[in-house]
This record gives sequence, C-alpha cells and structure tokens, in this order.
Amino acid sequence: MANLRAGLIGLGMMGRHHARVLGSLPGVDLIGVADPGGDVHGVSGGRPVFEDIHQLIEAGIDYCMVAVPTIYHEEVGLALADAGVHAIIEKPLAQDTPSAEKLAAAFKDKGLVGAVGHIERYNPALQQARARLESGELGDVYQVQTRRQGPFPARIADVGVVKDLGTHDIDLTAWVTQQSFTSVAAGTAYKSGREFEDLVAVVGTLSNGTVTNHLVNWLSPLKERVTIITGERGTFVADTLTADLTYYANGEVQTTWNDLAQFRGVSEGDVIRYAISKPEPLRVEHENFRDAVLGKEADIVTMEQGLATVRVAEACIESAKTGTTIKL
Repeated sequence: MANLRAGLIGLGMMGRHHARVLGSLPGVDLIGVADPGGDVHGVSGGRPVFEDIHQLIEAGIDYCMVAVPTIYHEEVGLALADAGVHAIIEKPLAQDTPSAEKLAAAFKDKGLVGAVGHIERYNPALQQARARLESGELGDVYQVQTRRQGPFPARIADVGVVKDLGTHDIDLTAWVTQQSFTSVAAGTAYKSGREFEDLVAVVGTLSNGTVTNHLVNWLSPLKERVTIITGERGTFVADTLTADLTYYANGEVQTTWNDLAQFRGVSEGDVIRYAISKPEPLRVEHENFRDAVLGKEADIVTMEQGLATVRVAEACIESAKTGTTIKL
C-alpha cells in the first residue's frame, strides 16, 4: 500500500515540530510545506516550499497539517475541505464560534476526517489518568483543577490567553472526565498592554456535577502545567511538563490523634508515582490522525469537540466582560 501524501502549512513555532514528526512518520510521505514567509527556519528538508494552501493542494496531498495563525484557520481549512483533503488544524479550531461551526460542518458534509491539534490529550500523564478514571480507580470525580502559567509566548499575536492556553484545559478537562461544560464564571486581566487578556481564572460546572477551576496566565516566570483530579477515593496529580502521574489515596487507617486528624482532614493513604511509558505527545497525535485517515481505530480530537471547546472559551471571555455566569 502506498504511503499517504501529507502536506504542512505554517512553518512557525509549532510548524517546525510538525515538520520534524511528519518527515519521519511511518506510512506517510511529507511531500511539501507552505508558508507565505518561506522556510525561514530551514525545516523543509529539501522538500518543495509553496506560498499558499492552493499550491500545496495542487501538489497532490491526501491530508494536511494546518499550523497557521488562528485567524487563518477558517480560510485554509475551508480550502482543504473544498478540495477533498483531510486536515488536522492546530488548536483552537478557529478564532470564534461561527468560524468553528463552518469548519466542522464543511468536513462533515464532505465525509472527510477533520481533527484539532489539542496535544495535551496525548500527554502520557493525562492518557493514564483518563484510563484509570474510566476503570473507576478514583470513583466519582468531585473536582478538576488546572494550573497553566509561564512567560509570555512571543509567537502569539491574534488571540488572548483564554483561546491560546485556556483551550488546552477546557478540552482536557472535558475529555478526561468524559463530561461537558454546563456553566462557566471567569475573571480576566490585561497587564501587558495588548488588546487581549493575559490572565484568566475560571470556575466551571460539568454535566455530571463535577466542579472545575482553571488558573491560566502568561505573566509568570514560573512555568507550570498541572492537572489535579479529586474523587471519592483520592487524588490524581498529572504534571504534563514531566509527564508524571501521582496518586494520593485516601487512607484506611484511622487517625486517633484528634488534633492531627483535624489538621489533616481526609486521612492519608499510599502515595504512588506511576511508572509509565512516555512517548512524545506530538508523535502520538500524528500517529492517531494518520490511522484515522486510513480508516483504522484512532483517538483523535474531532472538529465537533474542537467546536465545543471554542464555545466554552468564548463563554469564559463573555463571563469576564459581563460579570455573570454563562450557561452552556
């Protein structure tokens, strides 16, 4: 069977990594890349460098990785759908809900595989947490907390922290719990002099009653990527920078020292840091999309799921502007 012919448009920060993975992915030939600014980072590996998506389509591709700025996702995505080319589009799916709806509908109507590059889903720590939650190891899930902070990324100019970073936490929270957001209340801050928000704090409710809170900013010298999942049997802590998953079990040994019991609250049980396989999330993401295009069983972030994430992100922004809780 011939290899799939893949293309890549957008050769910026993420595009460079996509080129590296696609250039070495079994069963796939990266036949060309595109960027109106050219291959300034020298990632094409001698492959043709095109100026726009139309030239890349004309080269004859089966699917395309879209890593252009968010404001161009709709234009590029619709061109691919119109040409009958499968696509995976970097997160967020689009700059707003109407554009995301158009993209999801276009790929569905053409019977094409459309996916969104929410790479955090493929982090080994979260993959393990998801599997263990599904098997009931934590029991009922009470709360999901995420912290995502670090320095300002110079690569971002067209969206704020909610759509750039916050969409990671919205997607992974809905996916890891297999619940949807039903309400959000958020506060934002503008500290860098840009037109977009630099900081957001969100409190959300999920469809089964789980409470979530998300602290996201790009104003901190400390880089942190942590997801804390608390349930009836204990707590999972997923550190997606190190891809470590740690389980803090509720204890079964009664604390008879009253003062200590009052201080500690829920009794302490075993603490386990799981030894897990740690493949590169970006490679796993591409392997799954390749398999989906081939009609095999695969775990991709669908465009419908990407659309839901954009809706929640916009609800967070609206909540912050109006000072109200937004129902979804």
